[in-house]
Amino acid sequence: MKKGSNSVKIDGIDKKILRHLMKDARTPILEIARSIGISGAAIHQRLRKLESSGLLSGSKFVINPRVLGYSTLAYIGIYLDRAMSNPQAVKALEKVPEVLECHYTTGNWSILIKVLCRDNEHLMQLLNKKIQAIEGVSRTETFISLDQQIDRQISL
Repeated sequence: MKKGSNSVKIDGIDKKILRHLMKDARTPILEIARSIGISGAAIHQRLRKLESSGLLSGSKFVINPRVLGYSTLAYIGIYLDRAMSNPQAVKALEKVPEVLECHYTTGNWSILIKVLCRDNEHLMQLLNKKIQAIEGVSRTETFISLDQQIDRQISL
């Protein structure tokens, strides 16, 4: 692994390690080591370097929201009355547990958020009582996701 001007350069061994862990982050290090043909200690050392470089930001378990009764995923474009309202609006959105992601955007909206709700009625309540009630929000535009077709990370 080499650190470039603003990016990290990884070699073939780093890529093999990362591919294994991206497929299943619980794969034992020794299993990866045997597969690649290097020692477990070498893998640990490379992973520490990749973490310290900022390339890796941790690992996580992925919860299936449908099992918990959440079936409505939506994207909401938020129009703000002034660009100066952005920081306050984001602070207010951080307090809304249904908001999974929040992005400043180009184009018509000031902010695009991704929300997860139990159903359409829950989404309507979220829009009417929480999101549209935020100071500075002039209006919203909502898109309900019918089914996610692709879910992946950058390929190595």
